[in-house]
Amino acid sequence: MKVTYLYHSGFTVEDERAMYVFDYYKGKLPETEADKQMYVFVSHRHSDHFNPVIFEWEKEHPKIQYILSDDVEADPAPNRIFLPPDKKIKIGTLKIETLRSTDEGVAFLVAFRDKRIYHAGDLNWWHWEGESIDYNRSMRKNYQKEIKKLARKKIDLAFVVLDPRQGGAAFSGIDYFMRNVRAEHVFPMHMWKDYGLTDRLLTSEISSGYRNRIHRVWEEGQTVEIKERKGE
Repeated sequence: MKVTYLYHSGFTVEDERAMYVFDYYKGKLPETEADKQMYVFVSHRHSDHFNPVIFEWEKEHPKIQYILSDDVEADPAPNRIFLPPDKKIKIGTLKIETLRSTDEGVAFLVAFRDKRIYHAGDLNWWHWEGESIDYNRSMRKNYQKEIKKLARKKIDLAFVVLDPRQGGAAFSGIDYFMRNVRAEHVFPMHMWKDYGLTDRLLTSEISSGYRNRIHRVWEEGQTVEIKERKGE
């Protein structure tokens, strides 16, 4: 699989059969065959996760399917599916499960053949200075509840929030995820171009038990080849 970082929380994942696009906001899509199957996921309506320009892509990509959180405002169409949280559907051989975000919309768990991809959207352990103790406690509880749903699932590729605006609490969400989910390849996202935050996580003692599973993200357009293990 080839993973391309677009911008902010936007990524593409491509294999020989299809391209999967997650939370496109801006950036340049990798070139691919016009008739290749394309799946476009939007976790929620926030402008840093959703750009209506995605609907123009169908002019050049006839095999395109949109999987949208049900809070996204868009006209119905045969190739658009709107999903609420806690929903499971199947599109051909593609299995999609949604989790409930701790902000708006959903997170996605996408399974095809023997692979699973997780994209968090804005599902994160949000902790904000200035908010009440009850608010932050509720955020922690709700985040941990959703992540525990993934605990028994092997995930090949995950995109997880790492937000510098949280200050000293920035590592909380990704740390809990890494300690409780069997995710082999993890890409931090939602960093607001503060790419040094990845380095700070990777050099922090907190990540000593799992840093070998986290990929460093440092620039838009960055591409990483995920090689399959022998026997897969």
